[in-house]
Amino acid sequence: MAKHNQKDMKKRLMFLVTGCAISAYSYAQSAIDAYRFSQPDMKGTARFMSMGGAFGALGGDLSTLSQNPAGIGVYRSNEIGFTVDLDLQKSTAESMGNKTGVDQTKFLLNNIGGVATFRIPSATIPNINLGFTYNKGASFNRKYEGRIPRLNMSMTNYIAGLANNAGLTVADVQSETNYDPYNPTDGGIAAPWLTILGYDGMLINPNGNPDNPTWSGQWGTGSNIDGVNYPATSGSGYFNIVEKGSVDEYNIALGGNIANKVFWGMNFDIVNFDYRLQSLWGENLENAWVENVQTNEIGQTSSNWNISNYYRANGTGFNYQLGVIVKPIQELRLGLAFHTPTWYNLTETFGADVYGDFYNTKVMATTNNGVLGYNDVNFRTPWKLIASAAGVIGTNFIVSFDYEWQNYQHMKFSEPSYNNYYYDYVSMPGSPFNSDIYYDTNQDIKDYYRQTNTIRLGAEYRITPKFSVRAGYSFVSSPVKSEAKENKMSIITAGTVPNYRLDNDTYYITCGLGYRTGGFYADLAYVYKNMSSEYHAFTPDPSTDVVSPQAKLTFNNSQLVLSCGYKF
Repeated sequence: MAKHNQKDMKKRLMFLVTGCAISAYSYAQSAIDAYRFSQPDMKGTARFMSMGGAFGALGGDLSTLSQNPAGIGVYRSNEIGFTVDLDLQKSTAESMGNKTGVDQTKFLLNNIGGVATFRIPSATIPNINLGFTYNKGASFNRKYEGRIPRLNMSMTNYIAGLANNAGLTVADVQSETNYDPYNPTDGGIAAPWLTILGYDGMLINPNGNPDNPTWSGQWGTGSNIDGVNYPATSGSGYFNIVEKGSVDEYNIALGGNIANKVFWGMNFDIVNFDYRLQSLWGENLENAWVENVQTNEIGQTSSNWNISNYYRANGTGFNYQLGVIVKPIQELRLGLAFHTPTWYNLTETFGADVYGDFYNTKVMATTNNGVLGYNDVNFRTPWKLIASAAGVIGTNFIVSFDYEWQNYQHMKFSEPSYNNYYYDYVSMPGSPFNSDIYYDTNQDIKDYYRQTNTIRLGAEYRITPKFSVRAGYSFVSSPVKSEAKENKMSIITAGTVPNYRLDNDTYYITCGLGYRTGGFYADLAYVYKNMSSEYHAFTPDPSTDVVSPQAKLTFNNSQLVLSCGYKF
């Protein structure tokens, strides 16, 4: 790319530069990633799910080992069982009246495990129970795509704003014979990878002095400068997102009861985490401002380009859970459970590509010559508290209620005990990065997120000694502060992934059937899950009235869940 030194060129293109109020670099972690690592889901046995997950005061179910471990103390016999889940997903993206729907089907193993009961010849402590289960804590499988019919801003200007706020020179982002901007060795500025990719892919332009340029993107708003009219840019955008992965929990639980009145339990949970994201954002622009490599001048032309991102975070973690269930009378049970945070050791890998067509010339650029970047990080999820109550009416009817509290402001990134970073990070003025490189990211977590409240209701009616019917409802409040949803703050994202999603409230409506004969049981559940989110191609700029490309996402999932097991 040419280095533009012409003063008139700089003057003509100043109006193309957005004032994106980005106060930091794009790091390998962001507050958005923190929620991705901690987002809740309702997975478990068919009985558990058909009653809306309201099992904190009931117990006697394999799923309770990872909810209220005191539920293991309710067992009076041995049990083995498994659960499979057919997940029918439908997503809809809507923007400016344009709707796009995507369907996909996933088959999951929700739960498998067993409980062993050891009887003790004592009326005070009649038994001690030990349980081992695998439980799918969350599924990240999600796919959605959509189109923004009319853009009022381009991601290229967002990338130019990053370069301007970082004070980057052309040399900071330009590959030379003895210099690789993705792996700088001169001790200077480590440029955000997205700005380097934007420069290589001809998405951003340096104007003026190469050692102190003003960076511009491809989008112009239309203006009259020195009596000459410079047409505005117009166009549309599109996106395609695929998320995969899961949180897999391996539980080791111990519990028992005291005089059949107090049930206790504890659970050590080993967690395997795997999250993968593939995202694509593209723009079809008319009158875009792009450099013509043949003339070394910036002019207007049609522009068709897209950026595709790959991101993965995987690793292991652990947590500890403690619970109690009290049965003051036969008809009433009260439960309380405390979950510590999950402490993760994670490895992230990431990379991106740009494909463009400008002046009938194909352009392709990739981060780090196709070699994925990586980063090791420690992460802590929020702790949670669950309070429960259940009523037993006669021998046929059960009603249950759970309240769960989490504060997502308590999520936190930290540096591993060793340094193993693919590229160096740079402190911004006023930021105490020298002592904590994740200080700003952890502050973003507090700024974007809040505490959540989860309510779960469930009921079961035994029609005959063998057949039961069940129903449930669950509500999970949004973890996102209203200021973030209402575009009143800039959202900092990580690496080369500028897009993000802000989740609203989540609802579950459930029902199911149960069959028991002898020691064998089979349970079937239907679970309907509804959640809406706000998709952003990149962060808005609260200092202006320009809103970044957005779409409303609606996720409607139907799950058919089957559990089978044997008690002996």
